[in-house]
Amino acid sequence: MNWDHSADVVVVGSGNGALTAALCCYEMGATDVLIIEKADQYGGSSSLSGGGVWIPCSHYAQEAGATDDNLDDALTYLQSTIPPEASSEEMLRTYLENGPKMLRFMHDRTHMRYVSLGQYPDYYNASEGSREGHRTMEPEAFNITKLENRGAQLRPTHPMMYMMDHIPISQKDAHILVGQLKGWMLLGVKLVAQYFLDIPQRLRSKRSRKATCGSAGVGRLALSVQEKNIPLWLNTEMLDLIIEDDRVVGITANKNGRKVNIQGRKAVILASGGFENNQEMREKYLPQPTSAKWSAGNKHNTGLPIEKAIGKGAACKGMDGAWWCTTFHVPGVDYPFLSIMEKSYPGNCVVNRHGKRVANESMNYQAYVQTCYEAKKNGVEVDELWMVFDARFRANYIVGPMMTSKLLPDKKLPQELFCDDFLTMADSVDELADKVGIDKANLVETVNNMAAYAKSGEDLEFKRGSFAYDRYYGDPEVKPNNCLAPMTQGPYYAVRLSLGDFGTHGGLLVNENSQVLKEDDSVMAGLYATGNCSAPLLPSYPGPGSTLGPSMTFAYLAAKNITGYKD
Repeated sequence: MNWDHSADVVVVGSGNGALTAALCCYEMGATDVLIIEKADQYGGSSSLSGGGVWIPCSHYAQEAGATDDNLDDALTYLQSTIPPEASSEEMLRTYLENGPKMLRFMHDRTHMRYVSLGQYPDYYNASEGSREGHRTMEPEAFNITKLENRGAQLRPTHPMMYMMDHIPISQKDAHILVGQLKGWMLLGVKLVAQYFLDIPQRLRSKRSRKATCGSAGVGRLALSVQEKNIPLWLNTEMLDLIIEDDRVVGITANKNGRKVNIQGRKAVILASGGFENNQEMREKYLPQPTSAKWSAGNKHNTGLPIEKAIGKGAACKGMDGAWWCTTFHVPGVDYPFLSIMEKSYPGNCVVNRHGKRVANESMNYQAYVQTCYEAKKNGVEVDELWMVFDARFRANYIVGPMMTSKLLPDKKLPQELFCDDFLTMADSVDELADKVGIDKANLVETVNNMAAYAKSGEDLEFKRGSFAYDRYYGDPEVKPNNCLAPMTQGPYYAVRLSLGDFGTHGGLLVNENSQVLKEDDSVMAGLYATGNCSAPLLPSYPGPGSTLGPSMTFAYLAAKNITGYKD
């Protein structure tokens, strides 16, 4: 083989898992590392995301005073929420034991920094072993000007995590601002003032020098990559794996329109994301209906590395699943908005074409969409859904890009928002049903039922507000159930929802060292995988950050196996 480039380790992708893999390999002795990214920006879905990392018993949690957690309880919790055929006890233990080690290793050797979220609960609080905080962390804010020219190439976090399109907010900020919790106005003023008073940056760019959420997490890793002079090639797409003597020895790639052969003397690590923007693969593997247009995942994730590895004999698993979340489509915005907080607030319901609710609107986003697909198997119509709310809700809560009506009255809303794909408004529930095409009698009954549930504090259909996660996004000013309020004040609104996702999770089957396995469970020598191109470890999404936690941990384990590094 004539190699155009050679490295100890070739890493495909540039999100959290990829950059962690590269940095760990470097720190463990394999210092000749190459990272390739098919897009003209780096960060992938990690950078687009909220950036949360779910790892129990981290040193960040312990330093924040959380001393009541333990790995046995965490394992019990995972085993109670994940089907046994989906993830083995050995793999779960490997993750739980090595996640904290990875965080300590990276904290000590790189710019990676996290903040433990004490009030963000596990998603299935009724399950044994769950905790109501300190298992999830979010990245510390990051100054992207430290990246110099590479700062402009960092993929920004999703547009929904910005105020006024340019002011980044953290997950903690979003919880306070969107829910208008105590101190929200002061926080908003502070963030706006910090942005406009940064005059040197305003003269350079509309973009804030501060990054939060996913772009902060990636940015911190990228700064470490930059300081260690690890090359990161953009506009370089992996085309295929190169195998010699039954071992993966490199890849072919398209680099800026030119085909190149890249040798991985020790290993190739795939950390290239899922297949959420490959409609053909979605229709082949995922439950129906499905559409790439509904996905908030990275638009460059089309699953080619997964397909190429399968074609070379790699086993795969979990291809029928995704990191589900209802999404709505804001006209003029490239990525769908994730409907996480909006439908949790009191004073709305989500209904289908028949005017009937499908599930608990305040439940975690992964479980909500899974419940919808299960309901479809039983004949429930879920292909079209709408979140219905009234003027009181509109006055008190932000919905996607729409500020509350107190700050942005209906007459000042951009007219392009009023369309079949996003927002419909009417003076009465009857008129709203006619405009949208929902069964009128059933919608009226559903709205009346919600008023009765709000008064009693008990949702007789789906127990909304009965669980800690439900209440996390509830309004503490609303009693007796902070997830339920009547819808009695016109005008009325309907926002269309889709059964979307922020990435698929099916991919290559790996072992506890992140080595890709063949159909006969033997190791595919020289090939490793982590992140959404590998089979999911936590397919039930037990807590916020259940994608990035395993991705980074198994990147660390891959580096240990490649280099022979001992703790």
